[in-house]
Amino acid sequence: MRAKSILIVVFAGMVAFSGCTAGGALQSSPLAYGGLTDAGFRIPPVPIYKVDQKFHRQTVPYATDEAPGTIIVDTGAKFLYYVLGDGQALRYGIGVGKAGFEWHGTAHVARKREWPDWSAPSQMIVRERNRGHIIPAHMEGGLMNPLGARALYLFNDKGDTGYRLHGSPEWWSIGKAVSAGCIRLMNQDIIDLYDRAPIGTKVIVI
Repeated sequence: MRAKSILIVVFAGMVAFSGCTAGGALQSSPLAYGGLTDAGFRIPPVPIYKVDQKFHRQTVPYATDEAPGTIIVDTGAKFLYYVLGDGQALRYGIGVGKAGFEWHGTAHVARKREWPDWSAPSQMIVRERNRGHIIPAHMEGGLMNPLGARALYLFNDKGDTGYRLHGSPEWWSIGKAVSAGCIRLMNQDIIDLYDRAPIGTKVIVI
């Protein structure tokens, strides 16, 4: 009896340590959002306790007919799902486009870049200038680059959609509609997604 009790305690401890949450979700450890050095850049830790728990990276039940490896972006709920199969997906919290900058459709990952450069579209430069903001036409990859640590470039049958799945140092923007249309993730999350999604990955934005 004593041995059985010990096993129950050990099992309960393992479940607590794994980060299981209500509804069958399996949440990443807060350590997943710690600081790290990547390609010579020191990515600061995210104060993840300040981010709504539902936007933390976690495995969740997810019913879909799409094949494992598909990315589904739910802009309304502010979630990105990486389909795992067997009724599950890895869910990430995202920031999405402001009103008037949304995009929906089906695309695929045509290019991937680590610490990508960023070039401002001419329309954005003009729009921001009219608002009294001067933005650079081009920025080298780095910690303050708008595309963050990684970028996945979305193309469809017509070519480059102009939209990206990318990282951002602005962790406080996750769960909000703040961008110029692109889908942003915390840098720690885009690094994780980048390593999972090869060139050719199907992306559905709803």
